[in-house]
Amino acid sequence: MSLGIYIQVPFCQTKCTYCNFHTGVFSRNLYDPYVRAVCRELREHEALYRAAGIDAAHLAAIPTDTVYIGGGTPSLLQPGALAQVMEMVRASFPCRIEEVTLEADPETITAEKATTWRAAGINRISMGAQSFDDRELEAAGRMHRRSDTSRAAGWLREAGFANISLDLIAGLPHQTAATWEDSLESLLGLRPEHVSVYLMEIDEGSRLGREVLRGGERYSAGALPDDDAMAGFYEHACERLAGAGYEHYEISNWALPGFRSQHNLKYWRREPYLGLGAGAHSFTGQQRWANVHDPAAYAAAIEKGGLPVEQLETVTEKQALEEELFLGMRQLEGIDLAGIEERYHVSLGARIERLRENGLVEVAGPRVRLSPSRLTVSNEVFVELLG
Repeated sequence: MSLGIYIQVPFCQTKCTYCNFHTGVFSRNLYDPYVRAVCRELREHEALYRAAGIDAAHLAAIPTDTVYIGGGTPSLLQPGALAQVMEMVRASFPCRIEEVTLEADPETITAEKATTWRAAGINRISMGAQSFDDRELEAAGRMHRRSDTSRAAGWLREAGFANISLDLIAGLPHQTAATWEDSLESLLGLRPEHVSVYLMEIDEGSRLGREVLRGGERYSAGALPDDDAMAGFYEHACERLAGAGYEHYEISNWALPGFRSQHNLKYWRREPYLGLGAGAHSFTGQQRWANVHDPAAYAAAIEKGGLPVEQLETVTEKQALEEELFLGMRQLEGIDLAGIEERYHVSLGARIERLRENGLVEVAGPRVRLSPSRLTVSNEVFVELLG
């Protein structure tokens, strides 16, 4: 057993039209106080957890092997601030760190930053390319262009980064089969070790989603590909990435052999992780909680010596079972059905058989997994499976 640490940095240069995260554009005057607050939460985590009614004592002896600095756009912080955070992680937890990921937008990366990040112990960069088509990037409110992504990748390689992940979004406004193929071709030309492909989500949590739901035209809402086109883009990505040697190991994630995201695997396997910073989520195995989302409120609370926790809950057996099924089936290797049935004293055979008869899952011995050809309708499977 090992522990993962997640550091949330909710600052952005601009808010992308499709974004539904609790991040935003804040004054840079907040950056330093925020970093100080995160470092204090790291340093005093045991006392802060006790005061908040969180039982995390059993994690004290578990070594930390992954750190993920996400956001937002944590690459906006000064490299020295990120180095300070990493020093505090090592000073506050027993560590045998193998993977340290930093999320970075292409236009925020410089040769100097890349060198400093590497010296601080960051060894993996997750870069939000999203597209290699400038029209799509502009419509989405992204600040970088395709040339920025290629240039940033070069600087990262020169700095010694041998583990780079690139993100693409299938379904951006103005996206066509031709532009999607160009984005895939451009990505493969950079040969990142890891690739994430996300389907565009439409919900009221984003400006674009609200515009679509009200039938408006702002943010290029009328130029969104339809569901069939998006499914086609995703399936084409599956084919192209497989042909290039990438292993499809989770619905949205591919990796060259040996480069799966070790930190994100903890989420999907329900292993313990601690989230620090505004809006960060944590899971001990028995409890889940989140810090308040507003970074100023978070920093102010930490300054006063308290942990601003919300949504603290003890995970019930029913919730744990549902999470094992949902998160396990997102992985392409699927779940050990017999093990889950024994652990939770349930029988899922009838549900699984219905899904198998409809071609939605495959059964091989004790293991059940989504049918590779039906990944785009995975939500239907989860609804049926969770009953």
